[in-house]
Amino acid sequence: MSESGRTVTKARATLSDVAALAGVSVGTASKALSGTGRMRPETRQRVLDAVQTLDFRPNQQAQSLQTGRSWTVGLMTTDGIGRFSIPVLLGAEDALGAGKISVLLCDTRGDLIREQHHLRNLMDRRVDGIIVTGRRTDPRPPLGGVHDGVPVVYALSPSTDSGDISVVSDDVQGCRLAVDHLLATGHTRIAHVTGPAHHAAATDRARITEQFLADASLRLVTGKPHFGDWSEAWGRRVAEMVLRMAPDTDAFFCGNDQIARGVTDTLRERGVPVPEQVAVIGYDNWDTMTLAARPPLTTIDSNLTEIGRVAALRLLEAIDDNPAPGVHRVPCRLVIRDSA
Repeated sequence: MSESGRTVTKARATLSDVAALAGVSVGTASKALSGTGRMRPETRQRVLDAVQTLDFRPNQQAQSLQTGRSWTVGLMTTDGIGRFSIPVLLGAEDALGAGKISVLLCDTRGDLIREQHHLRNLMDRRVDGIIVTGRRTDPRPPLGGVHDGVPVVYALSPSTDSGDISVVSDDVQGCRLAVDHLLATGHTRIAHVTGPAHHAAATDRARITEQFLADASLRLVTGKPHFGDWSEAWGRRVAEMVLRMAPDTDAFFCGNDQIARGVTDTLRERGVPVPEQVAVIGYDNWDTMTLAARPPLTTIDSNLTEIGRVAALRLLEAIDDNPAPGVHRVPCRLVIRDSA
């Protein structure tokens, strides 16, 4: 407080203050903060220590003018509900936040015209890169329109162009985890119930599951996978259907958690103990479904947050002119609860 009782505002630290405290030139301090230029590790650390001591906050506008970067990244999604895009966004922000990069979320709602509108807006904002994601695992065409050489990474929904950078969940490994767990716990009369046959997630997981069972000299208990909706209602109906066709079914491997919850509903109503008589495994590890099911669902976590984190890291590499084209697969994990 001053003598007159007024609050004295502390002057904001400048880059010159940081340089003086660290004992380096202003240019060296700037390079240390932007990660550019060569210098000894201890020199860079002195600058970072000075930043912390002075509580220095870089001027983003000045940084943009100096580096030619906006320190922003666009995330375009077709998943308006956010069931899949929000975990991807959180993972991307985890990776980008360390570099003080902001993420601009754009919902295209699966509309190509809206996608182009958002793309133009992102270009006007001079974003450094774009992550494209959605609510399905089906490959999608590369981002159309003009994006002026701005790097693009596709997360969850891979690009159909093998020259692009795509980051996806490893469904082969995920299905192996589920099948191996069921076989290890003594289940051999396994049904596979899943979503629409025109969705890659449904057809891929069904095909992979049949192959792993064949490798163990087994086949699906009804002789085929059952395709329907990604819904609890379908799970209830298909469980009834499977139990009529094969009353000795001892396990259900479901294409998502909603179907799995519907299956457990039917089993409970029939008085079938889960997992003592029939085991149930879901897919996605959506807490809203898995924890509310009775019993709570064992499931495969497709690691959406990690997909977002890896996609952001691949994007940073591409921004630094070190792209890694191709499909990068993120491992799944088995989350064991009470249903299997």
